[in-house]
Amino acid sequence: MSNTIQVSGVSAFKDNYIWVIHDKRHAVVVDPGDAAPVLRFLQEQHLTLAAVLITHHHADHVGGLPGILAVSPVTVYGPRSEAIDGVTHLLAETDRITLPQLGISFRVLDIPGHTAGHIGYVGEGWLFCGDTLFACGCGRLFEGTPAQMSDSLDKLASLPENTAVYCAHEYTLSNIAFALTVEPDNARLQQRALKAAEDRRQSRPTVPSTLALERDTNPFLRCRIPAIAQAVESHTGTHPVDTTAVFAALRQWKNTF
Repeated sequence: MSNTIQVSGVSAFKDNYIWVIHDKRHAVVVDPGDAAPVLRFLQEQHLTLAAVLITHHHADHVGGLPGILAVSPVTVYGPRSEAIDGVTHLLAETDRITLPQLGISFRVLDIPGHTAGHIGYVGEGWLFCGDTLFACGCGRLFEGTPAQMSDSLDKLASLPENTAVYCAHEYTLSNIAFALTVEPDNARLQQRALKAAEDRRQSRPTVPSTLALERDTNPFLRCRIPAIAQAVESHTGTHPVDTTAVFAALRQWKNTF
C-alpha cells in the first residue's frame, strides 16, 4: 500500500462518519448516507471516485447513493443478502475485492446482528465495520440475535490488535459512560475516558480506535471477563449461563442506559 493513501472522515447528519479512502487522485467511499458532503469533499480534494463500499442497508449508510451515482456511476459493493438499490457487486464471507486505482484490497466478513446481512471490510490494517462494532460499544440488534452479534464481535476481536477500527458513528462518550458503569475499576478505560473527553472538547474525532484498545475497554468484547459477568448479574439479579447470555443482558442494559 502506498504511504500516500489515507482515510478521511466526512461528517454527516448529527454523528455519522462517511469514510473516504484516497490518494491524490482517486477515492473509495464507505457507507455514504448523504451525497452532498461526499461530493463536496471529492471536489475540494480534486478526487475521482473509483468505487463505493456498503456495509448494510440502513438509510444513514446508503441514502447518498443515488446522488453520488448520478454524478459518478461507479462500482458499488455491498452485502449479498440485503436488497440495496445501486449495489452492483454482491459480497459475502470469503469474498475479496481489489481496488486497482488505489492498489488496495479487502476481504469480506459476514458480521450479522445489527442487521441480518451486515458485512465488514478488512485489509491494509483497516476494518470498516459499519454499525457492528463501535468505539467502546456495539450496534443495537435490529434484525439479528444476541448469538449472531456475539459471534460477529468475536470474529472482529480475533483480528490483529493493531487493526484500525473505522466505525460509522461518534458515539464514543456515551459508550464510555456505560462501560464505566459496567467496569468502573478498569484503568485503561479510565484513561480512555479522559482522552476521549479531551478529543471532543477540541472537536477531534474519537475514531478510529484499535482492536487492542477495544479488547481492553469495550465491555461487549469482554463478556468472558469475570468482572463483566458479575456486573451483569448484579444489574439483572440473574446469573448468566454463558457468554451469549452475558452479551444479551449487557446489550439490553445499554438499550435503557
